[in-house]
Amino acid sequence: MEIQAKRFQELSLDELYQLLQLRNEVFVVEQDCVYQDLDGKDQKALHVFGKKNGQIVAYTRIFAPGDYFKEASIGRVVVKGTERKYGYGMDIMKASVAMVQEHFKENTIHLSAQVYLKKFYNTLGFEQVGEGYLEDGIPHIGMLKT
Repeated sequence: MEIQAKRFQELSLDELYQLLQLRNEVFVVEQDCVYQDLDGKDQKALHVFGKKNGQIVAYTRIFAPGDYFKEASIGRVVVKGTERKYGYGMDIMKASVAMVQEHFKENTIHLSAQVYLKKFYNTLGFEQVGEGYLEDGIPHIGMLKT
């Protein structure tokens, strides 16, 4: 998997279509969650994505401090269902953490994690902060890496 990072304006139409399709495939269809994915924040984000054979199979979007949370943040972490057995989730997250450090010169990173992924994020140095909450009907927790 080849990982790239691009600002919204740098994405090709094909890349934008693929990343939106992947987010919809997993967050809306697979997780059976009707929510507004197009939230007006993509234009502020740095989009980090992994391609395999020309197709986006892993993705996150990252934000500078203050653009989403007070701290720099990573969100919309997603890996195509058929590609999860290859460790691409870990690869895209490590790349995203590195991109936050490189582009925003920040080491403190906030994310809103689905509860079932807590251990996954713990292995990357994220710790739970605060109480759990529902986001779009799915249990989430705030997590912070310092």
